[in-house]
Amino acid sequence: MAFTFIAFCYLIALIVAAFCIFFAIYTVICIDELKTDYKNPIEQCRSLNILVLPEYILHGIMTLLFIFSMQIIATIFNVPLVLFHAYTYSKRPVMSGPGIYDPTTILNRTELSRCMRISWVKLAFYLISFFYYLYGLIYTLVTN
Repeated sequence: MAFTFIAFCYLIALIVAAFCIFFAIYTVICIDELKTDYKNPIEQCRSLNILVLPEYILHGIMTLLFIFSMQIIATIFNVPLVLFHAYTYSKRPVMSGPGIYDPTTILNRTELSRCMRISWVKLAFYLISFFYYLYGLIYTLVTN
């Protein structure tokens, strides 16, 4: 068993996917609390906006590692979400700090349901990718 650059990329991707799963679960919980009016939207959006850039940066670094290691399937799997992250961050509302959640519009019914749907889809994506990266790591370690 040899530990190659590809195995390193899958290991980093596995760790990053675990962090992104945590971010997605936290986002789902926070948006659900907003939906049921348990929390103040300003505080919730502030706590959600803190996690937006780290998630985007981690996912971008992970995709770049797959590009550098010539893992075509993993790259094709990750590029749509990277493009979606770039699009949503470029179309974010005008705010004083980084982030995509605006406390003045988050309580609109359509905006809240859109944010909840996106959070669930991202959670599903990160869970599927976590198990794919685990498989890729084991397969790479066993075959080399």
